Amino acid sequence: MTIKLNVVKRTETGKKLDKLRANGKLPAVVYGAKEESTPLSLDRREFEKAYEAAGESSIIVLTGLDEDKEVLVHDMAFNAVKGGVQHVDFYAVEKGKEVTVPVELTFVGEAPAIKLGGSLTKALHEIEVTAKPANLPHEIIVDINVLNTFEDHIRVKDLNIPSGVKVENDPEDMVAVVTEAKEEPVEEVTVDMAAIEVEQKGKKEDEEEAA
Repeated sequence: MTIKLNVVKRTETGKKLDKLRANGKLPAVVYGAKEESTPLSLDRREFEKAYEAAGESSIIVLTGLDEDKEVLVHDMAFNAVKGGVQHVDFYAVEKGKEVTVPVELTFVGEAPAIKLGGSLTKALHEIEVTAKPANLPHEIIVDINVLNTFEDHIRVKDLNIPSGVKVENDPEDMVAVVTEAKEEPVEEVTVDMAAIEVEQKGKKEDEEEAA
């Protein structure tokens, strides 16, 4: 599925960007290894829909310029108070040239070992991959149904990687494991009853003398 975003070249800068945002637009910029930086603006809601589908590892095609551009979302700036996206950086990729990007790991299923009293530990939430833009995956699925015991684990080398994609992480890197919950040892407290009895007796004698 091709994800497209219509953009226009932007002339507004500085404080004028606040008015742009108030009208539902989002300031952006596109640049690349062999391409100069070009200021852009686009519809905020359309970007949010596209980003939800593409993330930072799938190609988005920018339309509305002199020519369509294949890009990746390279960076985003957020409003410190409201939390919304304030600005987007797009990186223009060269057709046919490999790029390296982080790809999110999506965990699915239920680990049987959890029912044995364990807890699931996710050691990685994303991995680095290198591929041509057309082969970049949006996500990598991690099936935790295979974690039947506390000895089972999933490493990077166990992941199902699409054809044409090279993983940059160490193959032995841990992805997920179910660890056994260990009970904290209860410290026994020894009470010296003889000492308590002597103390109470002494207190009683002091009270009688005072009387």
